[in-house]
Amino acid sequence: MLKNRSFVLASSSPRRRELLAGVGLDFEVIPPRVRESAREGEAPLDFAKRMAREKALYVCTQERRGRIVVGGDTVVSVSGEIFGKPRDEEDALFMLQELSGRTHEVITGFCVARPPGDVLHLGATRTEVRMKSLDTEGMRRYIKTGEPMDKAGAYAIQGIGSCLVEWIKGSYTGVVGLPLFELVSVLSDIGVVESG
Repeated sequence: MLKNRSFVLASSSPRRRELLAGVGLDFEVIPPRVRESAREGEAPLDFAKRMAREKALYVCTQERRGRIVVGGDTVVSVSGEIFGKPRDEEDALFMLQELSGRTHEVITGFCVARPPGDVLHLGATRTEVRMKSLDTEGMRRYIKTGEPMDKAGAYAIQGIGSCLVEWIKGSYTGVVGLPLFELVSVLSDIGVVESG
């Protein structure tokens, strides 16, 4: 069982909240207000880490109790191209067509910071995900569920989208939104979390 001092999650993602709550951690959520767009020529790994850092540092400016802040960002990468959240159903269809029958990479950056803006750790996990071959009709049915619309790469591995995934190699929780093993290890090292 994990025990911890309260910290702040810099995220509006319900998946990240569920992951942390699922292992019994005590935290408050403060959604960050940052623009999530890649810079020209920015690599997926660099983008995910930069976004995690920017989210954490933004919330550090809002945190008045001096608590540790955790930020995270997840991107899907296909041959070096970043797939964020789909803009609309046609964009979701395009993404699923690109992922169909291929292996892609899911990168989740995470940042642990202390107000007023000291970065204590900035890291990322990279997970290979193999999507089964999908037909257009099946993709459209999946899109109509609404699940893909707020997910990087237009699918949710923890939901209906799990039926589209043949295998993964790496961090399952990283694909969902936060690599728990790596994050809890960092929080343990700095004394925010202890097992007991």
